[in-house]
Amino acid sequence: MADEQSKSMKEQLWDPIAGFGVTFRTMFKKVVTEQYPFEKLPTAPRFHGRHQLNRWPDGLEKCIGCELCAWACPADAIYVEGASNDDSANGEGRFSPGERYGRVYQINYLRCILCGLCIEACPTRALTMTNEYELADTNRADLIYEKSDLLAPLLPGMEQPPHAMLLGDDEGAYYRGEFAAPAPAAREAD
Repeated sequence: MADEQSKSMKEQLWDPIAGFGVTFRTMFKKVVTEQYPFEKLPTAPRFHGRHQLNRWPDGLEKCIGCELCAWACPADAIYVEGASNDDSANGEGRFSPGERYGRVYQINYLRCILCGLCIEACPTRALTMTNEYELADTNRADLIYEKSDLLAPLLPGMEQPPHAMLLGDDEGAYYRGEFAAPAPAAREAD
């Protein structure tokens, strides 16, 4: 009986004071405030953020529509639909140096867990991850990124696909890196 009375005294007096112990300890410490929307801190160099579909130096897409990234994705967030390049006169239907290209490329960021398995599966290093981490939106449909949202921007000296291969005689030269990007003036002369 005395044990029960001592327990109840402990429960009544000491437990509420101990419960507020964390509050009392942190009440007088300096507050650490992140000024996130106004002051953005740099991310780590190998941070996994938004995906990007890369291009070759002449502007052709590196993606060959192999769908390996979609197969490697554990969250089933990537949808790729490949199509054959059209080798008409002047290579007007060529989007990548290979036989195929990714006609439809979608990443659903509602499902994506940013694990990076898709970039490890890509045989041409077409898919990489950037340091962009602001992926929130007010509309669910806007979080399904299409190919146009994921493609790297055209840099100076690049040409908007479709166009013929400008860096080598065949796709093997692209993949082996046996080319030098032609100067923009040299391409205009052709």
